[in-house]
Amino acid sequence: MATTFLYHYLIDIHSKRTFPAEIQIEQGTILSVTETERPCEHFILPGLIDSHIHIESSMLIPSEFARIAVKHGTVATISDPHEIANVCGIDGVNYMIDNAKKVPFKFHFGAPSCVPATTFETAGDSIDAIKIDALLQRNDIYFLSEMMNYPGVLFQDDEVMKKIAFAKKHSKPVDGHAPGLRGEKAQHYIEAGISTDHECVTKEEALDKLQFGMKILIREGSAAKNFDALIDLLHDFENEMMFCCDDKHPDELMLYHINDHVKRALAKGIDLYKVLRAACLNPVYHYNLPVGLLRKGDPADFIVIDNPDNFNILKTVINGEVVFEDGESNIESIEEGVINKFNCQEKNPRDVEIHVEHIPSLIRVIEALEGQLITRTMLTSPTIAHHKIVSDVEKDVLKIVVVNRYTEAPVAKAFITHFGLKRGAIASTVAHDSHNIICVGVDDISICKAVNALIKVLGGIAVADETTLDVMALPVAGLMSNEKAEVVAENYAAIDKQAKKLGTTLTAPFMTLSFMALLVIPQLKLSDKGLFDGEQFVFVDVGVDA
Repeated sequence: MATTFLYHYLIDIHSKRTFPAEIQIEQGTILSVTETERPCEHFILPGLIDSHIHIESSMLIPSEFARIAVKHGTVATISDPHEIANVCGIDGVNYMIDNAKKVPFKFHFGAPSCVPATTFETAGDSIDAIKIDALLQRNDIYFLSEMMNYPGVLFQDDEVMKKIAFAKKHSKPVDGHAPGLRGEKAQHYIEAGISTDHECVTKEEALDKLQFGMKILIREGSAAKNFDALIDLLHDFENEMMFCCDDKHPDELMLYHINDHVKRALAKGIDLYKVLRAACLNPVYHYNLPVGLLRKGDPADFIVIDNPDNFNILKTVINGEVVFEDGESNIESIEEGVINKFNCQEKNPRDVEIHVEHIPSLIRVIEALEGQLITRTMLTSPTIAHHKIVSDVEKDVLKIVVVNRYTEAPVAKAFITHFGLKRGAIASTVAHDSHNIICVGVDDISICKAVNALIKVLGGIAVADETTLDVMALPVAGLMSNEKAEVVAENYAAIDKQAKKLGTTLTAPFMTLSFMALLVIPQLKLSDKGLFDGEQFVFVDVGVDA
């Protein structure tokens, strides 16, 4: 029975000390940790944990996500399979868990609480309270995923409260999702048993929730970027903070993960041990994870870095197995099948036209915001051509449509600003949370060209104009590819570049597009059923009479 001896400077987050140590490992378990006087070259510490992420948003299946994440020192995730569940139900959850078990990485999946997220959209499946109870009884389900239906919590919706009660019965935490909720409403939401929130966009909002006992996740993803607004809270709330990405596109994942949170926090002068508590310890304690923290008897899960100043990952170890070393991931790619749900016919320009008999004084326009999931409502005068309201490139008011991918239905149509397209259209079946087809475009022909391309391949992302068409297929539920991460990242970077050639100045146009149907984040969004006011929780007309 071989025993491995490691000699590194141990960054002991528990005692807030760094010292030379001898660490004995046998059969994937830490046998002992002993302080020595032996000089060392490198530093050892617990592995990094993403405390809230939708693996689907990386466009990679879990096994491929793991293969790349370990390069950045990530050993575990708190993963909400909400996206694939909205397409394929519990079969989708099982797909993620089954694939994840094929690689040496510590995924911890939750039971999706909001499938569908609201009754104001069409999803591919549903998961009711009885199914939630069955999921939470499983040892491979660790928590109740983000309770996005915060109005349901505040108004004591029976089905919502049953799901929370089942989580309490099984002693599993409940994740939150309450953008902008403050004061008494936040207090009531938290007192219902909801323990975390990753949607805070201001320090004041986070402080409001912290005072009621909620854990706050500092999110920095490909679209939603709240790090700068929240990071200073770590000075005073080290035990109540965690790091997460929420959504991370494949090209960014190739470059960094939670290690970027750590580096940026350290660069701001925040205490090393406070930063690492948020990155390593707090998720383990909060979710009761079987992830090692470099103590006697723990699983041998850790990373080796050059030094805390540079924080370059030299080695990642999970259960005693070296999964990353010398710049290479040791996790092998897995050949995996696909799961999907798609049933709609191709569209023509007439399907996406907005005819008007009475021309309104103003129209409601979704105001997309760079780096945020929230939107605002803008009112502007309509541009009319042949009795139709049309896009106005000069005003950057473009048409947005959502096509029901699960059954034949009328196309939902509205307008959006800040996408900046000068020609053509971009479309995606990654459209939180029901993942219908969403498209923004300058003209109806380009919109249909992009939408129909995705119908043909049963899901993906597309860029179209008068003369060109670029498509990246995502055969797994219209959300993920089953190809290697390097291929997916390269293909995504290429189609992202094509989108930007059409004129958009958004940093991540497809990621921003994907959230324009997310009704549970205010203010104005578009579902397959129509334009939706997320503050009033009602449908509204495109046209407004002064």
